[in-house]
Parts: sequence; C-alpha cells; structure tokens
Amino acid sequence: MKKIVIASSNKHKVSEISINIQPFFDTVLSFSDFPEIGEIIEDGTTIEENSFIKSRASFKYTGLASVADDTILEVDYLNGDPGLFTARYAGEHATYRQNMDMLLKNLNGVERKMRKARFRTVISYVDGINDFHVEGVLKGEILTNKIGKNGFGYDPIFYVEKFDKSLAQIDLSIKNEISHRGLAIKKFVSKISELNK
Repeated sequence: MKKIVIASSNKHKVSEISINIQPFFDTVLSFSDFPEIGEIIEDGTTIEENSFIKSRASFKYTGLASVADDTILEVDYLNGDPGLFTARYAGEHATYRQNMDMLLKNLNGVERKMRKARFRTVISYVDGINDFHVEGVLKGEILTNKIGKNGFGYDPIFYVEKFDKSLAQIDLSIKNEISHRGLAIKKFVSKISELNK
C-alpha cells in the first residue's frame, strides 16, 4: 500500500493537495495524523530550503514519502520582501489582516507601476530515492486597499491583471487553477504520474 504524508496540519493546504494527489496513493496522511512530530523550525535561507526542511523531517520521522509546500510573496519595490517572512511580516503571531496592513503601510504613496509583485510556491517531495521540487509563480501587483471576501492571506490586496480583480474576488475554483499553489500542484502531479508509470 502506497502512503504519502503531507507535511502540514493546515486543513486548507492538506485538502487542496490531497484532492489532487489521491489518485496516485492508497493513503494520504498529514501532520494531524502525527501530532507528536511537533513544530518544525523553518530556518532555511530560501523558499526551496524551507520546503525541503519540512518534507525531509516528515520522511525521517514517518519513513513514508512526504510532500511539503512553502509560499512567499515578493514585492519588487521592497527588494523581495516580505519574502521568507511572508507569514509573519507584522510579527511572529501576526494575523492575515496585520500582515496586509503592514505591507500597505510600507507601500504607502508608491505609484501603481512600482507595485509589481509575485507569489511563489515551492512543493518538495522526499521518498529517499526520487527527491525533487517544483515551483509555481503568479505575477501581479499590490493594490492600495483590500478588495474581495474570498481566499486568505494577502489575497485581498493582490491584483491579477488577466482577471482585473484581486485574488479575493476570483471564484475559488478558478483561483485554484491559476494560483501559484495551483500551478505548483499541477507540476507536482505531472511529476508524480511520471514516477508511477
């Protein structure tokens, strides 16, 4: 029986990833099934390193194939910030709202053409033999205020030109197709299907 562990206890992440990879595995587990693992310190210097820290820790502990994802937001005007601090931009235990407010404050008065940004998601896979990672990127710009009620994180202030909307205004099914995580998951599924041939 082929098993895989999603190295997260975030229900949203686990659900989104598991739906897409279930056809390739008999059992999809997550950190909710291994609460004793505890918190994994992500002290890498790149998004790739942080993703692999989680997937390798999961594989080492469970002995099962493990997958982890990490996402960052990079703003050109801020020299790539929030970057690795995307989830805690306004502090260690910051809320989504506090992170957005901090970003808007740091871009206050900056003209639109200077507000280019991108979301990057890296998904890493470790099974001791076929370790690899893939990346999904969504380009856009940071709005001057929050628009929309869908999504989470920075979605209400991230503008996608193709749809002329913020990520928080885009229907969830469409967002999952075009988002950074959605694109990374597609690449991951393609790679896993090759390995399973």
